[in-house]
Amino acid sequence: MMMTTNTETTQAQLPAEATDAAAITLTPKAVEMARKAIERRGPHTAGLRLGVRGGGCSGASYVMEFADKIRDRDHVFEFDGVKVVVDPKSLVYLRGTILDYEVKLMQHGFKFVNPNAVKGCGCGESFTI
Repeated sequence: MMMTTNTETTQAQLPAEATDAAAITLTPKAVEMARKAIERRGPHTAGLRLGVRGGGCSGASYVMEFADKIRDRDHVFEFDGVKVVVDPKSLVYLRGTILDYEVKLMQHGFKFVNPNAVKGCGCGESFTI
């Protein structure tokens, strides 16, 4: 999966502290592309895991991978049948984020639009809060 408007959402488990505005939102195109990726991977995939980890050229990096299981402390958001899983620490940095899917002339992929990011790097995969 490459990383590089709002949709109606149904939050399966919305953390109490994130009830203000949508904690995570996927655009319709992101939902469509996430569904296709999950279907290609197979039925053992629980959903799409989004997160943040230290590192990258701006201090923090986005993480996007398949979730094979949902942990007890994970927050699960559901968008038209697509489950998005976020751990509690990452949710602090991702609250209000929109995950989009862009198609450009020379590239395509998922793009994080994070209102908490003060600045980002040129590659779009890391940011500063």
